[in-house]
Amino acid sequence: MAKKNDSKEVKKKSNSIVHPHYACAIAAAYTVAAIPGAVPITNCGPGCSDKQYFTMSFDNGFQGSASNAGGDIPCVNLGENDIVFGGASKLDGLIKSALKIMKGDLFVVLTGCAGELIGDDVDSVVKKYRNMGYNIVSADVAGFKGNNLYGHEVVVKAIIDQFVGEYKGKKRKKLINLWFETPYFNTNWRGDYTEMKRILEGAGFEVNVLFGPQSEGVKEWKNIPKAAFNLVVSPWLGLSTAEYLQEKYNQPYLHIPVIPVGEEATTAFIRQVVEFAGIDNTKSEAFIAKEAKEYYYYLEHFSEYIGEFWFGLPSKFATVGDSAYNIALTRFLADQMGLVPVKQIITDRPPEKYREAIADLYHELSEGVSVEVEFEEDGYLVEQSLRKVDFGSGKPLILGSSWELDVAAEKKAILIEIGTPATEEVVLNRSFIGYKGAFTLLEKIYTKVVGG
Repeated sequence: MAKKNDSKEVKKKSNSIVHPHYACAIAAAYTVAAIPGAVPITNCGPGCSDKQYFTMSFDNGFQGSASNAGGDIPCVNLGENDIVFGGASKLDGLIKSALKIMKGDLFVVLTGCAGELIGDDVDSVVKKYRNMGYNIVSADVAGFKGNNLYGHEVVVKAIIDQFVGEYKGKKRKKLINLWFETPYFNTNWRGDYTEMKRILEGAGFEVNVLFGPQSEGVKEWKNIPKAAFNLVVSPWLGLSTAEYLQEKYNQPYLHIPVIPVGEEATTAFIRQVVEFAGIDNTKSEAFIAKEAKEYYYYLEHFSEYIGEFWFGLPSKFATVGDSAYNIALTRFLADQMGLVPVKQIITDRPPEKYREAIADLYHELSEGVSVEVEFEEDGYLVEQSLRKVDFGSGKPLILGSSWELDVAAEKKAILIEIGTPATEEVVLNRSFIGYKGAFTLLEKIYTKVVGG
């Protein structure tokens, strides 16, 4: 790993990454752990499994792990002998023990770098137990292939293929499959899923949430083929899954690239989904009217604070984070709060084929407001870029992660942690999205303003 005082040129030649804002592909174990009733089994070295816990959960809002994640994940703990002689028998023994000890409705074996390099036939080991009647699938998520977002989509498709299976029955007109944030990786994922489900149900839909406390667990995955369509709310994550489901189950999908934050965006979001679904809008319009009335009640009272203390408030801001949260929060603050975006850096390494479309989203933040976005996964280079930003005479505002603490201190900036890692926050069910989450975000920002 390069030292912090290395030059950009040297770092680029070494291909090292300092302060990454994501985890390894094997961290998709937390995609599994987020499904109620599902148990991950990791076929990798002990350090690989352990490090993902700190990146995805402990050092990311201290989210906890319950009974099927963290230190409770069954791991093969591959060592030198296994690298030389193979680890299939060891994996077989671990699966047998896990099935006896762990309580689960679905088991997912995730193979990391060492397991893939050995070349063991993991599928045949897993298939043996599937033939015995166990709900068990396997997924290859070696870290040399990609990060945890890559691993997330691999695991989702593996579960669909090997557990959900084929379906030729009828579709339910108001049932939606929601493809949204990555569990654990997106620090606020639990609260965000809760708010998104509340919004969609308020508009008249049934929702397969699939992850977290709002999900019915493994049995809900069996309902995926029954949905009328797939809803992807993300700049890019989930698109390949939706395209795959379109081919597999003849399900159309609606792609909304920007997560709605605030009344205007959320109301427009609901109307777009309702129009796509072709359902009656009576219920959705009544829900919108109720939510908007409450929203502007609070906003009117908040405006008194803005009017009184405008001279001491942030006017320019920077955003450092994954694609989904970056554009969502940037657009809300620029369009609805009138703040000026001066540096937007995307850190989740979106595939090259999506980057042009993502960058275009920043060209229409609000009327006459646009900014050029940067794609940078190296935390060292992110810090260097932030140091050059001119925030003007107002209080600087940085939406980022714990990696940006030092540069925020140098700039005497307000830092709001919005993503991985987040070591200065304890997060239970917080949300920054939708009608209700927007106010949580504003409370976070302006509480830090008045608190100095």
